[in-house]
Amino acid sequence: MKVLSLALLSFAILFSGSSKNAQGRPSPPANAKSLLFGFRDAAGESAVESRFLAVPDPKLAEEHLRTLTKEPHMAGTPEDKATADYVAKKFREAGLDTEIVEYKVWINYPSEISVDLTAPAGVEMHGPTREHVDSDPFQDDPRVVMPFNGMSPSGDLEADVVYANYGTPDDFDKLEKLKVDVRGKIVVVRYGQNFRGVKAFIAQERGAAGMIIYSDPADDGWRRGDKYPEGPWRPDTGVQRGSIGYMFEFPGDPTTPGVASIPSLPPSERIAPQASAQMPKIPVTPLSYHDAWPILQHLSGPDSPRDWQGSLPFTYHVGPGPARVKMHLKQDYQFRTLWDVIGKARGSELHDEWVVAGNHRDAWVYGAVDPNSGTAAMLEAVHGIGELLKSGWTPKRTLVFGSWDGEEEGLMGSTEWVEQNEAELRKAPAYFNMDVAVSGQKFGASAVPCLKQFIRDVTKAVPSPKGGTVYENWEKSAQSAASVQSRTEAIGDSRRTPAAQGRSDVPVGDLGSGSDYTAFLQHLGVPSADVSSSGSYGVYHSVFDNFAWFKKFGDPDFVYEQQMARVFGLEVVRMADADVIPYDYEEYGKEINAYLDAAHKRARDKFGEPALDFGPVNAAARHFEAAGSKMLAKQKSPPRDVARLNQTLLATERALLVPQGLPRRPWYRHAI
Repeated sequence: MKVLSLALLSFAILFSGSSKNAQGRPSPPANAKSLLFGFRDAAGESAVESRFLAVPDPKLAEEHLRTLTKEPHMAGTPEDKATADYVAKKFREAGLDTEIVEYKVWINYPSEISVDLTAPAGVEMHGPTREHVDSDPFQDDPRVVMPFNGMSPSGDLEADVVYANYGTPDDFDKLEKLKVDVRGKIVVVRYGQNFRGVKAFIAQERGAAGMIIYSDPADDGWRRGDKYPEGPWRPDTGVQRGSIGYMFEFPGDPTTPGVASIPSLPPSERIAPQASAQMPKIPVTPLSYHDAWPILQHLSGPDSPRDWQGSLPFTYHVGPGPARVKMHLKQDYQFRTLWDVIGKARGSELHDEWVVAGNHRDAWVYGAVDPNSGTAAMLEAVHGIGELLKSGWTPKRTLVFGSWDGEEEGLMGSTEWVEQNEAELRKAPAYFNMDVAVSGQKFGASAVPCLKQFIRDVTKAVPSPKGGTVYENWEKSAQSAASVQSRTEAIGDSRRTPAAQGRSDVPVGDLGSGSDYTAFLQHLGVPSADVSSSGSYGVYHSVFDNFAWFKKFGDPDFVYEQQMARVFGLEVVRMADADVIPYDYEEYGKEINAYLDAAHKRARDKFGEPALDFGPVNAAARHFEAAGSKMLAKQKSPPRDVARLNQTLLATERALLVPQGLPRRPWYRHAI
């Protein structure tokens, strides 16, 4: 509480210093009817934005996606390097100063993966079964990597099985109440509700010998609708790959926390992989529900709690046994090369303030939705900005576009680049992320609270394929019950529904971790946002997330790719050219107060009265909100010389960092 109180009060100190020393008389506010908060010449900026919006092309986005997904391109492979070269070529064609930056990181490829059901007698299952449906043009490429979990150790073990639902702490607590001991067992859990690495960590802490993670048809298979290729949902043999690295300790290369893993880094400056807090200790591997079926069907013991029942056609039991499984995992760990592509357009006035925007490029297999729908949209945003540059426009602030590598293994490319460029990013006003650009037609966004209104305002300027603006359709969606994110949509989505609403407007979600904004926000305090357009998407991290699926179910005419290119690029253009940085710390303050109210209630429920002393932190939060309100008024009627005002705004999110880091997780510094 003391750390949080100090962080909140530091904002008020910053604001107080600014208000006493601001120079010049207040100038008239920009046109009150304008949506361009932060601009004196709203008409001039609108003209620039109109020229940009006319450029992104659905046909070119389709061409980009077809090219990027023609081969499997897992991080560190030759095919991954080919996608880096393609992106670099497009960046250069747009006029960006472009380089490919290399990093050496510790990651695994699978050598041998097998899971066998050894009991009861007479029942056979040998997995993982190769992913296959009746008709898919991409599934048989020999370069498709077998299902595996990144960052799992190798291991050979045989043990009885226990079923633990989603593998949350509450799920393991329920097993204890049922007197089911997971120690020495292989725990089977299903994907959903929490990060797969958290599932592994909890199982490890509870004494499990190993873990299998499967996709239940209740979550993204036939229970949701027709399965691929007839529909968009996961077919029987579809498997979700993914890293189980303990990114909640720190993301990036496991051997270089806080240090960029450049190729020339001496071995003495790395920590041994086996000593890294990011590396799990128990073997973990994924299965399809086709392969999990006979394991779960042959468990005895108590009936599972009824909310643990999935959609396989039998009653789920928790075990242990008689189902017994043998796991054989042989991982090939090496230092492998990643390739980030960085493109820059130098700012004309504030060149040391970088507006950064990025998307990762690597995929577990083809990655049509995740991530290359985002790469294609980013390339069309860059195309639009390139046309502005060719017309003579120059941004006030420097633009930086990043095509990150190694995100799937643990946010590696973005984290290493941030750690390498920490000094240059101290003045960055924003990082804009777009991991999955399109899996359907429902727009959504997440952001730090100070950028939530900025995102809403950007979408008011972008036309929607449905007619009207993106904002208007977002607002309609938010008013319907269908707008609530289902647990299925949350599979593969790093966004979180907002814990609090600071304004009565469309809900902008909260940023946790799990995508490339993590290092920018959680380590350096760069205000960040993430945008996407989502829909029925059951092929996450499988071979079926390919161009054929996307063309049939994701965005057949690529008009939502065009929409997302426009939103993404407009975020960058508007932030780069703003006279006054368009943050809203009044909304931030309101949300923090709501967070604290919820925390206080939980404390009373857990500890009774008197609960923890929230007095100092509540006072700091109220002070924060009041200062934010005063700051917002000043932004709407700024002095002629806005330099000091902008410097105070830039310093604010950084003032919420804890220099020594969070307790037991020092890489993470953000107090909120």
